[in-house]
Amino acid sequence: MVAADSPDSSGGALAPRRQLVTGPARSGKSRWAEHLARQHPGPVLYVATAGRHLEDPHWQARLEIHRQRRPPHWALAELQEGLADGLSHLQPTELALVDALGSWVAWGLEQPPLSWQASVEALASAVEACPGRLILVSEQTGWGVVPPTAIGGLFRDRLGALEQELARRCQRSWLVVAGRALDLQAISEPVPR
Repeated sequence: MVAADSPDSSGGALAPRRQLVTGPARSGKSRWAEHLARQHPGPVLYVATAGRHLEDPHWQARLEIHRQRRPPHWALAELQEGLADGLSHLQPTELALVDALGSWVAWGLEQPPLSWQASVEALASAVEACPGRLILVSEQTGWGVVPPTAIGGLFRDRLGALEQELARRCQRSWLVVAGRALDLQAISEPVPR
């Protein structure tokens, strides 16, 4: 059940409690999520789900771009295994921007199916019960070439299923393509389960 929007803490317009921002690589989804987070009148926690990968200079350059875009007063948490638990500690006045679910899925790729399903259920429950506001960023995969490896196919399948599970719990879902954000709730119908 998706909770109704509620007034933001400044008494202003209705703000969604949970939003999903998805799109392909380099589409602008992180920038859009950051734009949405900047509108929050209270504290913002940026939740990074990827490892640091200190040996990869290209990855470090991408992380630095994200760091430079974030306002200095936003807090930072690096969570993978503890993502669900971390969301439960959010304060009602806080907003967490989780960037991104693909890194969280990659962390769990070695989990067998039953363990993975338990992780997904824990995250979905944490999203639904989160006392603060959430913006979840997720990569879109599977729009083109079929992954040439079994692990690539597993990643695509798990991420797609996770996005559908979490989108049902969000008041707003955004699709960001070529630097344009589309409000999917406003222009779409849910696919029957």
